[in-house]
Amino acid sequence: MPKVALITGVTGQDGSYLAELLLGKGYEVHGMVRRTSSFATGRIDHLRSGYGSNPQGLQLHYGDLGDGTGIRRIIEQVRPDEVYNLAAQSHVRISFDQPEYTADVVGLGTLRLLEALRDHNNRRSRAVRFYQAGSSEMFGKVAEVPQRETTPFHPRSPYACAKVYGHMQTLNYREAYGLFACNGILFNHESPRRGENFVTRKITRSATRIKLGLQDKLALGNLSARRDWGFAGDYVEAMWMMLQQELPDDYVIAMGEDHSVQEFLERVFDQLQLDWKTHVEIDQRFFRPAEVDRLIGDSSKARKVLGWRPRVTFDALVTMMVDSDLELAQRELRSRGQ
Repeated sequence: MPKVALITGVTGQDGSYLAELLLGKGYEVHGMVRRTSSFATGRIDHLRSGYGSNPQGLQLHYGDLGDGTGIRRIIEQVRPDEVYNLAAQSHVRISFDQPEYTADVVGLGTLRLLEALRDHNNRRSRAVRFYQAGSSEMFGKVAEVPQRETTPFHPRSPYACAKVYGHMQTLNYREAYGLFACNGILFNHESPRRGENFVTRKITRSATRIKLGLQDKLALGNLSARRDWGFAGDYVEAMWMMLQQELPDDYVIAMGEDHSVQEFLERVFDQLQLDWKTHVEIDQRFFRPAEVDRLIGDSSKARKVLGWRPRVTFDALVTMMVDSDLELAQRELRSRGQ
């Protein structure tokens, strides 16, 4: 029988790449999606009518991390071998505007899922494995560079605080109840599937539209913030690898190199042969109340224990995103009859 996986947040960037990966490995894959007025499944539509060796494709279930009863119902129905918790209100700047909602979904939502799995394991004599999506934002105001698994957390946003809570609850359930539960502390990872309100995708989407005359200006916030950027498709492989180990543990997943937002911006505009200074405006609305200046990860533990290696370089990632958004902008131009 194939392994069964349940992915929360399956419609997001990471969820779509992870679903592809697991279906390609012969898993039966189920995804949990929130009920909304519009069915936002653009990233996963190609997975729903069969993918790889799985004729059923990705199977979806309505659920929400704010609804503990619904979570339990889905787990009882699906009976997963592995659960990947990727659902979140994941935009750091928006978390300052919606702190209670962010804390409930990101923090307490993780606890609801852990408790549902503990109960399911006890009643069904099962041993479901659990992956919790952590974030480099948990390190926040860092005194240690680069950051590794032992670096103390100093979160600087409601999102990061909630992620720390989820991280510690995952650790607690592992130690208190013997749950096979892993924390993946993933540094920034991007792709053409990244949401357009995240800074990297905002830059590539806007720059390609500027190139084709569809817009003229791009408003950004802090250009000096430095981040460790990798490719989301590489990072979801590490998630899977964690749950295949003999013992559960926590791992930093990162490239080990940092670049400023301005560097990313320059690479994108240079590739399009544009002068970014002509088109970019600094808008104070996009600055955070508490900034995180520099994040760079040490993934040596994951490379040694898991055998994980990133394949896509920073430059290749930029090119991938620019090429994808240029094609999107060209389709937009054609749809306007221009």
